[in-house]
Amino acid sequence: MLYWFMYRVVRPLLRIVFRPVVVGLENVPEDGPVILASNHLSFVDSVLIPLVVPRRVTFIAKAEYFEGKGVARVLGAFLDAMGHIPVPRTEQRAAVAALDIALGVLNNGNAFAIYPEGTRSEDGRLYRGHTGVGWLALNAGASVVPVAVKGTEKIMPVGSKIPIPRLHRPGVKFGKPIEYAAFADMPPAKARRAMVDEIMKEIQKLSRQEYTGVYNERSKQIEG
Repeated sequence: MLYWFMYRVVRPLLRIVFRPVVVGLENVPEDGPVILASNHLSFVDSVLIPLVVPRRVTFIAKAEYFEGKGVARVLGAFLDAMGHIPVPRTEQRAAVAALDIALGVLNNGNAFAIYPEGTRSEDGRLYRGHTGVGWLALNAGASVVPVAVKGTEKIMPVGSKIPIPRLHRPGVKFGKPIEYAAFADMPPAKARRAMVDEIMKEIQKLSRQEYTGVYNERSKQIEG
């Protein structure tokens, strides 16, 4: 019931507040398992993507987002109601369990979103993707839709406690799905790496960010 309240009441209100510019939404399938793989510039990304996709989208989100106070607590409640999965940043075992939960989300025919970079970019550049997204796609038999968010770092910059949506209008672009079957005949580790490299290439085309080719040092996401 809380999810449907958020979806029917809070979600439309937040769309009015954020006024997102959306391109390529037709690339997101209306049903069935799908992974949305996005760049990551701000906390707001985890709010914005579920606002614009007309189906339930589940994320893995760091546990701190669910433990804030004031406005952050309200945003955390929104993520919780939307079915996001909290993961302690420093606990590797918890992160592995979260990917298993994510696999369950996909196996149930739902949409799951992930940030292949592992954490948000503080300098606006695009970092190398971790292979967790490839592992999910290949194990769930799910296509991956590359996503690029733009301008969210201006709404809630690093260190900011509250978003300021009316001053900047964010954008979300969805690319064409990348099919897991194209990588299924490769050795597993090579398939995961090749798939995530393709995903990051498509995200870069959408976002026009400078690509670093290295991991974000702040990232704690699983590599394997």
